[in-house]
Amino acid sequence: MTERLLIKALSGGKNTKIITLNGKKMTKMPSALGKLPGLKTLVLQNNLIPKVCPELCNLTQLTTLNLGNNLLEEVPEEMKYLTSLKNLHLSGNRICRFAPGACDGLQNLILLNLNNNHLTQLPQEVSRLKSLTYMSINYNQLASIPRELCFLENLVELQLNYNQLICIPEKIKFLKKLQKLLLARNNIGVLPEELCDLKKLRILDIAGNIIQIFPSGEITSRFVMNQLAENNPFLMDGIERYPQVRSMISQGKTCAICGQYFITVWLECVRFVPPPKDWKVSKNLKLVPLQVLICSYKCFTQRDPNLFGIAQV
Repeated sequence: MTERLLIKALSGGKNTKIITLNGKKMTKMPSALGKLPGLKTLVLQNNLIPKVCPELCNLTQLTTLNLGNNLLEEVPEEMKYLTSLKNLHLSGNRICRFAPGACDGLQNLILLNLNNNHLTQLPQEVSRLKSLTYMSINYNQLASIPRELCFLENLVELQLNYNQLICIPEKIKFLKKLQKLLLARNNIGVLPEELCDLKKLRILDIAGNIIQIFPSGEITSRFVMNQLAENNPFLMDGIERYPQVRSMISQGKTCAICGQYFITVWLECVRFVPPPKDWKVSKNLKLVPLQVLICSYKCFTQRDPNLFGIAQV
């Protein structure tokens, strides 16, 4: 079956763009793939492939490669020749290392999936993945996050659930575009103050850790207040033990745009609204100013035309 599919693909020559060979019990990657230099998508997941073939280097136009659920033990060196690659799926293998130079040519890689492998560390070379936006390394054995990973300035989502992390590096503050950080089921005891510098962070999952100390700052207060608003039983129980935290969140305010709680006011605004019917005011008074507060620039840009910022003079 595999041979027939390849023969059919080869008959298309340079016009062949996609090859999918899932669950064919293949024990090696077909070397004939090297004759398809125009290939864009190659899916070989759920097979028994222990290593890639040298001919993979010829697929310089490949944008998506899925080798999930095979028997690979390393991120192979051949990857550096796949200069057009944007999506790389290597989950469910036995990967415990990166081959030297594997990251060198992956300047266009956007998504990297290494879930369910045996990684205990990441190489410094990950810093070369300059375009990386989504990185998932759940269910591995990572004990630390290399500082080089924190210089991937385009990273939006980082998943590190079910590892053996004991801390988060202070350099995490350089991931300025990070919106989603998943760290569930690790051994983290303290969250660094630098997390408060991640202004775009929207989702922080730290369930199942041993955290006893949270960083002070806006990001923590917003997270805690919004979780309390949802009657999170864990936080509601814990908050009773920290009067200083109760005092801080008691000063919380609600954003007029997104409705979320916050501590630090980004901008004070005025909204003109009709006076309540029970007010004894002149019939000529159609609108009255009402003070409202906004939590961020993002919300300010989404305001309605009746909301005006108050400039500080």
